Amino acid sequence: MADYIYMMESRLTPDQQRAAALVQDLARAQEMNVYLTGGAIRDIISGFPIRDLDFTVQGNALKLQRELEKAGAVLQGVDEDLRSMYVLLPGNVRSEIAMARSERYEKPGRPPEISSGTISDDLRRRDFTINAMALSLNPGSRGLLLDPFNGVADIEAKLIRILHNYAFYEEPSRLIRATRFATRFHFTLEERTQARFDAAREGNYIDNLSDRAAGYEIEQIAYEDDPLHILRLYEKEGWLKVLNPRWSASKVDSASLSQLLKTRQQMQDLGYTLDAAPAVMYFLTRRLGDRDRAAMQRLMPRKSFVETWRKLENDAKELAKRLTSKEASTPSLAWKLLSQAQPKTILFLDTTTRHQGVAQKIRNFFTKWRQMKDKLPLPEMAELHITPELPVYPKLAEDAFYLLLDGKLRSRTETLKFLKPFAPPPPPPPPPLRRGRGAKAAEAVPAPADAKRGKKGKSAEPAAGAAPPQGKQAAQKQAAQKQAAPAPPAAKKVPTKPAPKKAPGTRPRPQPRKKSAARKKN
Repeated sequence: MADYIYMMESRLTPDQQRAAALVQDLARAQEMNVYLTGGAIRDIISGFPIRDLDFTVQGNALKLQRELEKAGAVLQGVDEDLRSMYVLLPGNVRSEIAMARSERYEKPGRPPEISSGTISDDLRRRDFTINAMALSLNPGSRGLLLDPFNGVADIEAKLIRILHNYAFYEEPSRLIRATRFATRFHFTLEERTQARFDAAREGNYIDNLSDRAAGYEIEQIAYEDDPLHILRLYEKEGWLKVLNPRWSASKVDSASLSQLLKTRQQMQDLGYTLDAAPAVMYFLTRRLGDRDRAAMQRLMPRKSFVETWRKLENDAKELAKRLTSKEASTPSLAWKLLSQAQPKTILFLDTTTRHQGVAQKIRNFFTKWRQMKDKLPLPEMAELHITPELPVYPKLAEDAFYLLLDGKLRSRTETLKFLKPFAPPPPPPPPPLRRGRGAKAAEAVPAPADAKRGKKGKSAEPAAGAAPPQGKQAAQKQAAQKQAAPAPPAAKKVPTKPAPKKAPGTRPRPQPRKKSAARKKN
């Protein structure tokens, strides 16, 4: 279990991790079991980019709506029948939170009969094995992977496999989804699935596609990395005329779409998190009539997606107007304006504007002006103790950056001259070391006197490691030191005891003889 938790935490972005933790905590507060399901698990295991997070709760998911909005989430759409909602969680994380349910189809393409169920019932109703997996986020089983149809093995084998023989018959939108997944992941249809796919296409099952499913599939095209390629495949398979009879690849503004995707990649490399799907859909349908676009918008489940799509042109015109006014008359003012604008509006304006001044300011915003930040003398600022720990550092660095943008600081010297008055005073010197009594007593002990002279008046050998005095000056210095040295105290005479008197008539005890050297050798 721990391996899948580690895999989830290592694959999700920080924003996605916080979003998952938020949903998990809110579901626990409502005493509902919650699982990460569907495409998120597939992408975590397969290594593909994780585009959104799908959560399944055992209970009414709509009970979480109020608490989610309090936490900063944006409600993008609600399906009362399915007890599910589309939410933009904090950090721009797209998510669907749905009730665990079971489905029963009376007729193909018709809305199924919905009833609440367990997580096992919910996995059983899904389209393909690679999407029929769930990861528990509940205490006691957190990290448990539920894979009743062996979807992990199909991911490793790069196969798309339906769960049962009536999958395409009950829900014809799975035909479109199989084409999209096979193209995105470069997977192949499993043999039995391919046979069912061909039979469903010959039987025109796609004619029974519901409006809700059609709207969902239209929106999903805009989230693909290469949406035009997907659109052309749909047209080849015959799915596009079902989504809209007058929609074709020729109705796409290919040049603008290519420029949009290029700018989107540039902004993502700079660290922007943006939802470019509404702008992508704008160019995919640019040559369609207003009536056809309105019909497609009515089918889409995410109403905020439709609203953003409709407002793109007006928002871009407003931003272009401000960029050509006194509000953006200097580079620093233009920088501030573009920094506060919505990234999706900048993206769309950069693709559609014909005003050279506006296009140049956006181009400078992405390239030239950002390079000015590298001209801040960070090593010299550190020497002046102007570091991020200072409370005024963010404002000071920002002011210096704006002056560099406007050309009021032209060199490193001028920048340092501007920064020096804000440098904090140097720290006080450290206090002197306090020496103890032992060190003072050692300094008061006089140097030892010279060694006594030998028998023949020669001085004793110098101490080990000390060089002997050389020359006349050294001899005089040694003599002076000897005279200055205090005389040693006179030794006290110890009285000797008189020898004991011998008793008369006693003989002296004979002394033992000393052994000769020859005997010792023997």
